[in-house]
Amino acid sequence: MTPTDLAATHRLAFTLDRPWSAVEFADLLAQRSVILCGTPESFVLGRVAFDEAEVLTLATRPDQRRRGLARAALDDFHDRAARAGALSVFLEVAADNAAAIALYRACDFSTVGRRRAYYAREDGPAADALVMRRSLAAT
Repeated sequence: MTPTDLAATHRLAFTLDRPWSAVEFADLLAQRSVILCGTPESFVLGRVAFDEAEVLTLATRPDQRRRGLARAALDDFHDRAARAGALSVFLEVAADNAAAIALYRACDFSTVGRRRAYYAREDGPAADALVMRRSLAAT
């Protein structure tokens, strides 16, 4: 996957938030701690720092949704983050993004915090961010 592929998918997936550019993706991919999982149509980009992982973004092209691609990419990210030493994964998601929240809950994430008015919206008030966490410890 190229930074241009990632930016194209991100632009289609994020209509309420500012999508990331190919340059931003290239800068992130140049970091050793960054993990990219999935396909050009649906991907997870995150990083590991010490014993914690963070999902930076998850994007799926609208015409590819509800096919299990995001779930597969997220499962792969969890596996790779755990192999890199992470014991837990954190992410932020807009409180008004019901589909993403449902996916994260189905993947054993739970809400551990809220950031008020975190996501700016051009056409209305800013949306809160839910901070979610999932353990990667073997059960």
